[in-house]
Amino acid sequence: MRVITSVLLLSISILSFSQPTQPPGIHTGYLKQKIKKLNFLGSVLYVAAHPDDENTRAITYFANGQLATTAYLSMTRGDGGQNLIGPEIRDELGLIRTQELLAARRIDGGQQFFTRANDFGFSKSATETFSIWGKDEILSDVVRIYRQFQPDVIITRFPPDERAGHGHHTASAMLAQEAFDMAANVNLYSDQLKVYKPWQAKRIYINTGRWWNQTVNEKSPGVITVNVGGYSGLLGNSYTEIAAVSRSQHKSQGFGSRGTRGDQVEFLEHVKGETATTSVFDGVDTSWRRIKGGELVQPLVTKLIQGFNEEKPEASVVLLVKIHEQILQCEAGVWRDRKVKETEELIKACLGLYAEAISDQFWSSDGYPVLANMELIMRAGGNVQIKAIKANNLGYDTTVNLALQSNKPLQFKTKKVLKQKSYSDPYWLQEEHTQGIFKVPNESLIGKPEAEAPIQFLFELTIEDKPFTLSVPLLHRTVDPVKGELLRQVEIVPAVVLQSNEPVWLLKPGDRKEITITAKSTVDKVLNGKIMLTLPTGWQMEPAMHEVNFSKRGEEVKKKFILSPSGNATSGLVKIDLQTDNLVFNHSLKNITYDHIPVQTLLPHATANLVFLDIKTAGKVIGYVKGAGDDVPQALRNLGYEVWEMKNEEITPENLKKLDAVVLGVRALNTNERIKFVMKDLLKYVEEGGTMLVQYNTNFDLETDVFSPYSLTLSRDRVTEENAEVKFLIPDHPVMNFPNKVTPEDFNGWVQERGLYFPGKWDNQFKALLSMHDVNESPKEGSLLVAQYGKGQYIYTGLSFFRELPEGVSGAYKLLANLVSAGKQNQLPPTEKIKKKK
Repeated sequence: MRVITSVLLLSISILSFSQPTQPPGIHTGYLKQKIKKLNFLGSVLYVAAHPDDENTRAITYFANGQLATTAYLSMTRGDGGQNLIGPEIRDELGLIRTQELLAARRIDGGQQFFTRANDFGFSKSATETFSIWGKDEILSDVVRIYRQFQPDVIITRFPPDERAGHGHHTASAMLAQEAFDMAANVNLYSDQLKVYKPWQAKRIYINTGRWWNQTVNEKSPGVITVNVGGYSGLLGNSYTEIAAVSRSQHKSQGFGSRGTRGDQVEFLEHVKGETATTSVFDGVDTSWRRIKGGELVQPLVTKLIQGFNEEKPEASVVLLVKIHEQILQCEAGVWRDRKVKETEELIKACLGLYAEAISDQFWSSDGYPVLANMELIMRAGGNVQIKAIKANNLGYDTTVNLALQSNKPLQFKTKKVLKQKSYSDPYWLQEEHTQGIFKVPNESLIGKPEAEAPIQFLFELTIEDKPFTLSVPLLHRTVDPVKGELLRQVEIVPAVVLQSNEPVWLLKPGDRKEITITAKSTVDKVLNGKIMLTLPTGWQMEPAMHEVNFSKRGEEVKKKFILSPSGNATSGLVKIDLQTDNLVFNHSLKNITYDHIPVQTLLPHATANLVFLDIKTAGKVIGYVKGAGDDVPQALRNLGYEVWEMKNEEITPENLKKLDAVVLGVRALNTNERIKFVMKDLLKYVEEGGTMLVQYNTNFDLETDVFSPYSLTLSRDRVTEENAEVKFLIPDHPVMNFPNKVTPEDFNGWVQERGLYFPGKWDNQFKALLSMHDVNESPKEGSLLVAQYGKGQYIYTGLSFFRELPEGVSGAYKLLANLVSAGKQNQLPPTEKIKKKK
């Protein structure tokens, strides 16, 4: 009995959000498009490095205009990028960008693949990229995906050299070209051949861009041109209009795009394989003749296309079932599997077949009961019977034997104990990973964008007396008074989750700090246990543990501990556990919630960074002007400051006088549309004696050109090597000495990078305090610039505080304290002034 994997139902049911622009609906034009696609057996794989690198115009055209099976292979999940919509970075940002890619593919009709490569941040060479990723491992992933997807045509976004502008970009093209030959070699990565067959694509192209080739045209040698700007009457849009909606899903990167209409040409430059003269599919048999037995399918599909009745799609179901049966008789392989799946989707859509399984909770845990309310309805007419319903990890298996009546729902209910010990957080984050590669023990998951839904109900049906199985994920439903129906996937999580009140605990010598641990039950059962902390050496904790008791789901218990350092206290990671008689719970739970993607649940280990640092501060109140989103305000609070996160309307001369310093969040000059209207007051505040710290901004899409009292020009200069040597250009400058002595050792332990988008030119009024550079590059001196303006201090920095502070990097804390204390030497307590004089 075959399983209907139900892209249709999954794409509707798992969209647990209200989305302003929806993928193409299941209207008859869309159905006719899908029926025509049954008749095309050709495939394209687009390859690049990151989410948002893909050319959605090309993907949309090949998937919807050419009707080819089309996919995008992204080497990484974009973990190392910046985030314009919130504070999430690194693993959390990679999860957001994974879902943004899936949202884009739902719109443009493509599929999505990934390798295990971790986006470790900007890279200036493929050599560095390969050294961190591990070239052989990632190359094996690319070969695996070639063998699995079996593309006829491969297109890379970038050239395999420095013109690509990023080491990851260059590496993606190099890997794509190497794998082109290797995938067909039975002697390479032969362990994969237990599952997949060797595969030789017909040809590989570079999607040549104007930014590296200004002269390319349709007459350039080896170039095929593709007009991607056509109009689809069935979909009611130009391919470029659809592509713009697809690209606009990359919201975390600020890539909202406008739709365009009219002819648009893409240039594809031949690299390897057979040459072509008119089409990328020259020499590829894209008809049913390409698979054994397909000649018997072709006339049936042609009949289906000619006889499809848009007003009565259910009339085509009998023929679709016959086509389905005939395809199953064809030679086994990727094309048989694809066309079986496509036919199953069409059968469901033409019948108006809908199924759902809804739980009263969105979390469950091994050994606890799960309630499910199921519904099955055939909204059109047809010969459909339900035979049985199963859910393997619930031990649910029931025989039904009922005929479906047109537009009459059948409803079922069950409550069974879940039997699954593994959790359902993102599969690539379940194991500790390195800077360059994720650890995925289950090789069958390699390449997949995400794992399947953890709890699924299988509806065993007959359609026209032929067996089919409909797979439906278990979801939780709420109704929002504004957004309407919201659905989210039921996740398998620990019975108890733990959370620290702060990700970083900063203590100074002599401190006694109260910290709070929250324990939350996710199940309806009495649980008793003890919360315990494992601390680095040299720390005292009161009490040694806390007993906790739970009686129901959702109950939270907050317990306080007092930490104090001893003489040999060290910084390090704190592990948080809850121990019962026979179990240990040690996970946190974090939801990432945005309207444009499904709710994401992460289960990192429950930890906190404990930082022991002899640090001083000057001033009490810091104003913070939000930018793209970061956790710097929390770091300032860790230092003991009161932080006023100011709304635009609160940035007034009167309010600014209440502040000891004002800090602009990352990319505030790029993202705050009102910044140009308050900048005059901010600069006046500096002139009258205030301190303003401006964090990094990109050198494009600035909301104002006037953000500095003196001439300052931003560049794309950056230092990506987090261990790059840092030289002090003015060691005795007050910012490097007050209220803390900053030393080269304070730049140890930084993560991902030193900084980015440094100023490239600046007025002589600025003092450049630091110099740094990546290997084989010239020194970059724009990372930290300080200027006296009137009575105050203006500071611009491209140092990546937004990455370092959440990781508990002590040197970043010390330098930040000095920056917001700039100009306040006379505000020290009397005893501190005496120490300074000595």
